[in-house]
Formats: sequence, structure tokens, C-alpha cells
Amino acid sequence: MSAGSRNPQLKFRLDAGDATPASRWHDGAELAFLGGRLRLVLDTAHQDAVCEGNALALPLPPQATARQIQDRAEAWLRAEAKQRLQQIIEQKFLEGRTALTLAARRAPRLALSFAARGNWVEVQDSETLRCNWRLIEQPQAVIEQAIARAIAALPPEHQGVDLFGAPLATH
Repeated sequence: MSAGSRNPQLKFRLDAGDATPASRWHDGAELAFLGGRLRLVLDTAHQDAVCEGNALALPLPPQATARQIQDRAEAWLRAEAKQRLQQIIEQKFLEGRTALTLAARRAPRLALSFAARGNWVEVQDSETLRCNWRLIEQPQAVIEQAIARAIAALPPEHQGVDLFGAPLATH
């Protein structure tokens, strides 16, 4: 290999880095959502971000900066993640439960994670599931599977307590 040429594999790795914010966050750009793509549309007709079909209308003027577009789009994604992930947690928690087990334990709470690395869903404690907010980019089936797996990993439910708060003996 000559001194002036680069290894093609090295060039591929270097060129595969993150795009500049201006090239990623602009009117007409796309972002991942529930296994599909949403096209960003700058639209001052709305006061809040609105998802209509495959478009996410952001209440920003045409001259908005890449940072403003990113902040609005990610704020909408995080709010959607919080709402949808909590719904899925409650739905998956209820599946296969009896009235007796439902009375003994409530559905786990959701805590959004913003970590760059880690699992999609982790059991934080016996009452909380920590979900990465970017899980909302995955298809619905993947989200449900990750949450169901985490719910199955929750510690066993307590059998209950007596009048004085002592755990009931199991026979």
C-alpha cells in the first residue's frame, strides 16, 4: 500500500462516524420511531409537537437551528417513550395475573434512562423498571419482549403480611 493511500476498511470506519448535527437535524430529516421512520416537519401552525402519520410536526420556524430541532424532537420522543413504555409495562404486568396476585403487588414504575450504554430495560428495584428512552425507536414487538423479560426478572412477590406487618408464613 502506498504512503498516500488509506486502507479501505479504515476509511469506511472513519467515514461511518456520527453525522454533523446540521446534517441530521433539519426540516425533512428522519428519525427512528417504533421500528419505522418519522419525517421532521417545521411548522409554526401548532404550539406543540404533533405526530401525524409518518410526520412529526415541530412548532419551529424554518430558520430554526439544528440544536433547536434536535431538542424539540428528542423532547417529544422522550415524552412518547414515557407514556408508551408505562402502558406496555402495565399491560405486560397484568398478563397472566390473578386477582390475588394483583392485590399483592402493583405494576412496576417506569424510570427513563439516558445512559449511552447498558441494557434496554433493567430491574432497578422490586418496584421500578429502568428503560432506556431510545427503546421507543424499536419495533413494538421488541419493546414488549424487552419489558416482558424484565418483568419476569422481578423478585418474587411477597405473600403478604399479618395484622402487625410481619410476613405471613407459607406452608
